[in-house]
Order: sequence, then structure tokens, then C-alpha cells
Amino acid sequence: NMLFHTFYVIGADMDQDISRPTWSRQIEFTLAGIGCAVGLGNVWRFPYLCYRSGGGAFLLPYLFMLLMLGIPLLHMELSLGQYMRRGPVHALPYFCLFSGVGMASVAISFIMCTYYNVVITWALYYLFSSFQAPLPWQNCNNTWNTPNCTNHATNSSYTSTASQEFFKHKMLEQTSGVEETGVLRLELFLILILAWILVYLCIFKGVKSTGKVVYFTAVFPYVILIALLINNVQLPGALDGITFFILPEWDRLLSVEVWVNAAAQIFNSIGIGFGSLLAMSSYNSFNNNTLTISIINSFTSILAGFVIFSSLGYMSHLQGIPVSDLAVDGPGLVYVVYPQAFANMPVAQLWAVLFFFMLLCLGLDSEFAMVEVLVTSLLDEYNQHLIAFFKRKELLVFAVCCAAFLLGIPCVMQVGIYVFQLMDHYTAIVSITFLAFFEVIAICWCYGTNRLSDNLEEMTGKRPNIFFRMCWLIVAPLLIGTILIFSIIQFKPARYGDYVFPPWAQGVGWLIALASIIWIPLGAIHTFWVLPGSLMQVKTTCPSSAPVSVHLKKHPFRQASDRVPQCSAEPYN
Repeated sequence: NMLFHTFYVIGADMDQDISRPTWSRQIEFTLAGIGCAVGLGNVWRFPYLCYRSGGGAFLLPYLFMLLMLGIPLLHMELSLGQYMRRGPVHALPYFCLFSGVGMASVAISFIMCTYYNVVITWALYYLFSSFQAPLPWQNCNNTWNTPNCTNHATNSSYTSTASQEFFKHKMLEQTSGVEETGVLRLELFLILILAWILVYLCIFKGVKSTGKVVYFTAVFPYVILIALLINNVQLPGALDGITFFILPEWDRLLSVEVWVNAAAQIFNSIGIGFGSLLAMSSYNSFNNNTLTISIINSFTSILAGFVIFSSLGYMSHLQGIPVSDLAVDGPGLVYVVYPQAFANMPVAQLWAVLFFFMLLCLGLDSEFAMVEVLVTSLLDEYNQHLIAFFKRKELLVFAVCCAAFLLGIPCVMQVGIYVFQLMDHYTAIVSITFLAFFEVIAICWCYGTNRLSDNLEEMTGKRPNIFFRMCWLIVAPLLIGTILIFSIIQFKPARYGDYVFPPWAQGVGWLIALASIIWIPLGAIHTFWVLPGSLMQVKTTCPSSAPVSVHLKKHPFRQASDRVPQCSAEPYN
């Protein structure tokens, strides 16, 4: 029975592998990967960390972590997905005790896509509002404004700017805390439906439709960023902002937190552990080179940094306050500080429309990549059953989008900003750190750098150089482990501004975190339950000890048994 099951699974994989769609052109995969890796985090989190770390003092550690952590790990994940030609559930379970890492990647991507699309909803709301003259956040003469509203930022805690009040009182109609749920924001609810329709239209045909969409959504943001940069550098005070961005405070480099933040930004930005790029590279043709994306991703962060700090320098000049006092974390940086800057620029409506349309493009690329993780994993695991039930893949994608839409509805209620912040804190900060650590250990140590090097040689004809092999074997696991340790030591409960979530809400947050990371220990328990023997005996029968055959030139369609290591007691030579 065991032998029959093994050949049945291999045969099914062969059939699916032969019919698996691929990107029409190499450029489509590259653009899709850039769109997935380059997201809203490049626009708001990177500048915020620069502020908190002393401006230019953050750039040196950032570039170091890019070289030692970002480029090697992204190259590793893309190469594995391309070689296995499976989503994270099937590409990662061959590492025995870490068989739950693939499921955890799918879970965290699905959780994130439910609330990440709310950011796209906000971008659409601001985009539609930007066609008004004057801009609705340009002055305090509106029905939603309070007596404490001011047109210019000050250091006083008793006043709020017009852009802050538009975000809080007009768009969100924010309640006083998570205890007060409020009612559904009908406008945001309808725009959320529109956002999911846009996501569905981008991915309903799989890589065939995604490959066409990314020609625009991946390229257009760079056009806007360059246009904004050309405009911003001509504004008074722009040089002060750029100087703050590039000149380091050298004493800050002695702070361990600055280096940990730099590694965490690289790590969160490239998306190691989310499974999105792994799933997208699984549709790649076998001989593609996967090294370009991580370099362009970091270039985008630095380009966005120049755009952002030049505009903030202009705001500092107008308002007479230091550049460092303008920083706002998270959504506030995009939806409060930037709109305030645009309100004081010539042709304010034009720049606002272009900026929020750019945010829409950035968000869509990352969003449909996360949805694609679940769709790819479901089809890898239950292809025949799902097609028999849904008849067409398009209906399966529609069902996934509907499920994610329903789970995102709490984020468009008046309490929505608190729900969003809670989910983001315990998913994008807590869960992903644990998940990425175990993924790196599973691939770099259990699967092994030798086997990964063999895979790359089979695909490209060249083995990775000693730099990549040392990063995979030693540097990356140590850096990720350090980030995990410091994340635990420096962990702070979720908060939104000055509001600290109550204990019961923190408990809900930990349940959200467990919804993804719980699959890692469950996978290990399942391995011990299914495979007999002690820990060492289980390791001996693990696929990480199995040989990998190389027959690409002999077979036009390589057998799944050649590409995906199966359980064996033979040592790997």
C-alpha cells in the first residue's frame, strides 16, 4: 500500500507538472516579483525607521543587511520555488520536522490579505476625494473638523491638523477604542468590494492575467516616484530633508537596535516566509535567473526615501518645526503626513491623484500575490477535487476572494483602525519573525546548501559562489535568530498612537498569531506520529537525506520524483 501510494503521488505530480501554466515571458515574472516585493512598506515603514534611527545612520546597516541577508535569502526562496514548481505547502513539507512551515506560510498570507486590502480601500477613498477642489484635507472649514483643528502642524498635543481630522473623523469615523465597535462605514464597505473586484480581475486567469497586469502596476509607481522626486527637490527646504536622510549620526551606529531594525526592514520588505514569491516563482520556466528582484526592491526603498524626505523637508520649512517631529508611524505617514504636504504644493489635486493611484498599484501587486499563495496551494493539494466542484479555476479564485472579503469587514467598521492595527502587529511583526526563522533553518540546514547549489546548477548551469553558500549556511540563520531573540526581548504590546489595547484584545491578537505559527509544531507532531522510531531514526528517513537525480537534458518534462526528494534511507552524496 505504501509503495502504491508513493507511485500514485509521484504520478499525480507528473501530470500536474506537465500541465502547470508558466509565465509567458521572463519579464512578466520579474515585474510580478518586483510588484510583490515592492509594496506599501517601502513607502511608510522604511522612512519611519530612518527617522527613529537617526536618518542616515539607518542606511549603512540597511545596505549591509541587504547584502548579507536580503539578496541571499530572496535568491534562495525564488530558486526553491522555481525548482520544485510547487507552492509553499508542497515545496517545503519535504523537510520532515519542519513540514508545517509551508502551511504556516499559507495561513499568514491569507490572514494578511484580509486586512491588507483595507489599505487599498483607504487609497481608493483618498483617490476619489482628490478630485475635489480644494482638497477636503486642505483646510478646517468642514463639518467633521473640531475646534482644535489647525492648518499647520505644531508641537502642541491639544491641536490636530486638517489632514489628521480628515483621516480620523471623516474617513474612519474612528471610535475611542476597541471596546466601542460603532457601526459599519458604508462608503468604506462599498470601496472594499471594489478593491476585491480589482484583485479578482488581476488574478482570476492565474499567471496569464497577472502577467499582463504587472506591466502597468509594477512600472507605473516608478514613473510617479521619479516625477515626485523631480518636483520635490525644487521645493524650499527639500535639501534639509534629504540631508537628514543621508547624513548619519555616527553614535547611533553603536546601537544594536538600529542594526536589528535594518535587518527586520530587509526581512519584512522582501517577504521571506510569506510564500508569495515562492508561489509565483513556481510558475517560472525552469531555466530563469531569479537574482534581480531583491536588488530592485531595495533600490525602490532608497528612491522612496529621497521622495519622502524631500517632501518632509518642505513641510518642515513651511511649518518651522524640525524634520524629525513630522514622522508618523504606519498608515498615518501615508494618509496624514503626505496629504498635508500635497495640500501646500502647486497643483495639489494632480499630485494627490498621482500619489494615491501609485499607492493603489503598490498595494494591488502585493495583495494579489498573497491571494495567489492560497490559490496555488489549494490547487497543488486538491486540484482534481476542486476543479470537479467549482468546474473552473475562476470560480475557486472568486470563492477565495469572497472569504477574504468577509473576514475583512470588521476593518471597515468605525472600530476598524484598531482591528487593523491589532492584526498587523501580531501578524506582520510577531508571526512572520517566528515563521521566517524556521523556514531558513528548514531550507538552509535541513534541505542543505549543497542540494540547493545542485538545484541552481541544474537550472542555470552554474553553482552559486562561495558568498551565497556561506550566507545560506551561516550568516542568514544567525541573523534571523538574532532578530527573533531581540524581537522577543524588546516585545511591546500592540498600541495605536497613545491608545494601548486592553488585555483581552492582546489575547485576541495572540490567537491571530497562533493561527499561523501553530502549524509549525503541528507539522512536527504529525511527522512523529506518521513516521515510526526515535528522533534520529526519523531524521534518517527524512527526505533531506535523499538523493536528487539530474536528468533535465534527457527528459523534456522532468519527473516529480527527480525534482522533489522522496523519503529514503540512502545518504546524500
